[in-house]
Formats: sequence, C-alpha cells, structure tokens
Amino acid sequence: MDPIRDTLQRLRETFRAGRMQPAEFRAAQLEGLGRFLRDHKQLLQEALAQDLHKSAFEADVSELIMCQNEVDLALKSLHPWMKDEPVAKSLLTQLDSAFIRREPFGLVLIITPWNYPVNLTLLPLVGALAAGNCVVLKPSEISKGTEKVLAEVLPQYLDQSCFAVMLGGPKETGQLLEHKFDYIFFTGSPRVGRIVMAAAAKHLTPVTLELGGKNPCYVDDNCDPQTVANRVAFFRYFNAGQTCVAPDYVLCSPKMQERLLPALQSAITRFYGEDPRSSPDLGRIINEKHFQRLQGLLGCGRVAIGGQSDESDRYIAPTVLVDVQETEPVMQEEIFGPILPIVNVRSLDEAIDFIKRREKPLALYAFSNSNQVVNKMLDRTSSGSFTSNDGFVNLTLPSLPLGGVGNSGMGRYHGKYSFDTFSHHRACLLSPSGLEKLNEIRYPPYTDRNQQLIRWALGSQSCTLL
Repeated sequence: MDPIRDTLQRLRETFRAGRMQPAEFRAAQLEGLGRFLRDHKQLLQEALAQDLHKSAFEADVSELIMCQNEVDLALKSLHPWMKDEPVAKSLLTQLDSAFIRREPFGLVLIITPWNYPVNLTLLPLVGALAAGNCVVLKPSEISKGTEKVLAEVLPQYLDQSCFAVMLGGPKETGQLLEHKFDYIFFTGSPRVGRIVMAAAAKHLTPVTLELGGKNPCYVDDNCDPQTVANRVAFFRYFNAGQTCVAPDYVLCSPKMQERLLPALQSAITRFYGEDPRSSPDLGRIINEKHFQRLQGLLGCGRVAIGGQSDESDRYIAPTVLVDVQETEPVMQEEIFGPILPIVNVRSLDEAIDFIKRREKPLALYAFSNSNQVVNKMLDRTSSGSFTSNDGFVNLTLPSLPLGGVGNSGMGRYHGKYSFDTFSHHRACLLSPSGLEKLNEIRYPPYTDRNQQLIRWALGSQSCTLL
C-alpha cells in the first residue's frame, strides 16, 4: 500500500470525471474556504500566535483579511474569468472562431512555507480551486500550530474527493515530488526551489517558484529621515522580519546614515517601547535553528541599534548594523529576521551598480522626493516588484501580481493572476466544415496568383474579435 499513490489516484479519478469543471462546483469550494476563514478566525489567530508570536493585528492584515479578499474576488469574478477570450483574426480566418480557453491543469501540488502559513497557503489554493484543479496541499511542518489547523479543520470545508492535505518534513516532501503532478506551486528558498524544479523536470511538470532574495532599499539624501525610518522600520520588523518581500538592506550615503540612525531608533522605540521584548506587537523567530543562524549574523559589521537576544524566548531585538562589508554573511544570504544592515554608497549610480551586480531581488524599494531619482532606479534595475516611498503595500492589491525574476523566482499570482497561473491557456480555432471553394487557393500547385492572395490575407490583421 502506498498512501500517497492511493490519494493521488483518487484525486485524478475525480478530475477525469469532470467534477471540478462546472463553475457552480468551483464556487462551492471557494465558499467553503471562505466559511473556514470566518468560522475559525480565532483558532487561526491562536495558531499564528503560537508559531510566530504574531499579534492579532498582524495576523488579520497580513493573513486572514488578504485571504478572505481573494476568496471574495474569485467568487465575484469566476464566471468572467472562465469565459473564452476572443482574439483578433486575419482575413484568412475571418469566418472562423478564434479564442483562448482557460482549462485546469489537473492535479496540482502546492508546497507552502512557515512565515505566513495561512496567507501563502490559501492564496494559491484560491487560484487552484477557481481554475478547476484538484489539489494536494503540503503545509510547512515548521509552523506546527497552523499546520494542525490546516490539516484537521480545513478539509471539513472542502470536497475531499478533489482536495487533500499531506503532512511531513523534507523526507515526505521528497517522496511526494517523486510522483507526477500536472502543476507544482512552491514558495520557499531558492535552494529548495532548485530541488523542486529538478523533480518537476523529470515529469516535464510546469512550476511556479515564489522564492526570496535580498531586497534593496535605496534612500536618497533629499528624504525626510523620520518618514523613511518609520516606513522602513515598520516593514523590516513586521513579523519579526520574516517576510520575503521585506527590505533586506539599506543603501544610502554616510550623510543620510548619520541622520537615519537616530530616526530609526525613534521609530523602533515608538513602535515597540523601551523594551521591545515586552511588546505584544513584536514577533519571535520561528525556531531554534533559525534563531542560531540569525544570532551568527549579529556579528557582522557593527551593531548601531538593538542587538539583544534571548535564546529561551527566540527573541532578537530590532537591530540595525552599520560598517557592513559586501562580503560578510549578512550581505550574502537573505536575512529573514529583525536585522537591518546599512551599506554606504556615494551616489544613485553607485547604488544602481551595487544592485545590478547581485541576483535580481523579489522586491526593490526607493525613497526619494525626486521623481527623476525614482524613475532612474525603476528604469535601470530589475526586480519582482518595485515600490517608491513605501513598503510592501503592493501585496494588498490583487490587481498587481506577486512573483520574482531570476533567482527570486518564476511565475506570478494574486487575483486573476492566480487563476491564470493554474490554468492552461488553450489556443482554439473553430473552422466551418464547408466553404471548400474559399480554401482551394491554399493547396498546390502554388500559382503566382494564389501565393499573392495568401500572403496578402496572412499579412492583413483584422481588429474584429467576432
């Protein structure tokens, strides 16, 4: 008996039977997901507090509300999303019907991380269900409280003939990846992303990889330091810095660093008090392994703010490092914790060169009062997302996709992008069976007249979508 194989076989039979095809069935699954979020809001908040010491506010705004909004949008938009999309035709195909049909891939695997264990699990699930797929969900074993809720409670709200949760660590995930899926959606580190992609390649399975990276934050000399400090500190220390789109390091001149440091200290004190450890709004590091890794990074550069830690509580204070060298470990790996290095540059051009020497990040931030500076940073760099004078508020807009580029990932999702990600875009041309006389000019022998007519017809594009 192979429980994985048996489960996958059951889900494949459901898909082959066409049960997920009707819009009504898909809507019923989405409605069940919405009820799960509403019925168990407190249970999910408690699980997030257990796993990450996440406050109810952070749990609501970054996890539960975003998931509910995605469910509501998918329910509202499901019928328009499912409609065939007409495309423009040439003169040669004027009598045909040409359109794109979005079809479900089939059986999809969603592998999710621990840092936003509700958001990063349910948002892709919304897209997969809306697109009509059967789903295997693999939540992170590291966020144990949330994993338990997703495994024991969520299946009660979905049709288990087309949905399953599978548990386990790296070994079990590896066993799961040995099986064939029709699509794999993975959120995690670039290192594990390579493993997932290699496993998918054996079956030629398409993938979306939502990975991380070191997200730069450039601060121009013309900024108000307190405004910058408030926004950078809020987004850097949100969820104790365990956010894939958080600003990972600051690039600024020595002059701006001198002004920014007291402003950052002021912001940290304002947000978390004189003793951040006692603040109910500051999260904790997920586990001992990650705490030890972050503890080692505190030895890079020089601690200008914070630096305190308590292993028994998995607490690391909001910290700012200065005199950081590009070659130090804190600048070589994604930090994923409440540590913010500041690297000095002499100009905007030097900052851009610094960014372009490194792997393309998932997010890039630029603070400046000059539109020219912002646009130059935007035009001369590449990243999954770009935001000026703020943090990752772009994630609240389902009209904007989330996704990386290069080392920070491939593919995108959120809103309709999720539906499209989990849909095969099938090119369809329906031609009438008669009218053979009109088609005879295509056949050999290729006379000069027929060649001219064909070339003219192929080169003439019509604007009609009928």
